[in-house]
Amino acid sequence: MGIMRFNYRSQAIGRYIDISVVYPTDNLSYFDPALEKKHPVAAPEKLQYKPGMKFQTVYLIHGGGDDDSLVYRYTNAEYFAQRNWVMLVTPDIANSFGINTNYEVEYSTFLNEELPVVIQTLFASSPKREDNFIVGYAMGGNAAFGNALMYPQNYHTCVDMSGGIGLTVNMQTLKDELNSDHFRNDFKLYGASFGKAEDLDGSRHDMYALARKNLERGIELPKFYFIAGSEEGFIRDRCKADAVTLKELGYDSTYIEAEGFRHDFVMWDKYLQIVFDDILPLKRRPIYPD
Repeated sequence: MGIMRFNYRSQAIGRYIDISVVYPTDNLSYFDPALEKKHPVAAPEKLQYKPGMKFQTVYLIHGGGDDDSLVYRYTNAEYFAQRNWVMLVTPDIANSFGINTNYEVEYSTFLNEELPVVIQTLFASSPKREDNFIVGYAMGGNAAFGNALMYPQNYHTCVDMSGGIGLTVNMQTLKDELNSDHFRNDFKLYGASFGKAEDLDGSRHDMYALARKNLERGIELPKFYFIAGSEEGFIRDRCKADAVTLKELGYDSTYIEAEGFRHDFVMWDKYLQIVFDDILPLKRRPIYPD
């Protein structure tokens, strides 16, 4: 794999942001395979680098307390991407829940309006909706789910793994969390990000209203997958409830329970493999220009 850490000044965030970018380069050759006998390194199974070639792209969103590099250190995401010929993009979204926060930092605008333009301009990422996917774990799973609802035109498929905190289509759950002593006293960032429970209905954080509006508009919607470990407790229950509510509304929504797994990288490594190998509709080859 080719991997780099790209740093640039984000207008949406108002500061420099780190982004990890992964390319499936191991089976690409600069050399024409037809001339293999003249070049011992070239191999028949290798494909060629060609100007203008593109890759399908997965925006892989990290969990709370992590950064853009951790998923590549704690899982085999690079390897899974390599064997499936897909490009990965992981931005550092801090502990933001991937939303336009009530403290006026616009992470959702960054993720969906600014970042794709930057990535598709400076890197070999296909701009077609059918070639773009959003996947996340923990806080990042929830961010993936919420942002796919907010920007359905950007993504073909969304996978939320263990996203049991933050955005939800079951608004009473979020209200109860914001009003709870735990979140008020021990996790004040939650309230600072989402605001007061009584102000949620009709706000930009009202995912139920947004989900219904998407249906009324008759637009093409992503496919949604929710994955949670059987041992994840309230996180499992929250993920399952979001999957069920979306399905009841009319979305293509699937819930997968990972029997025996907990909220950790053992689960996320295993299910990232399943996501890349089995769930995402990948072409598994570069996209060459016509």
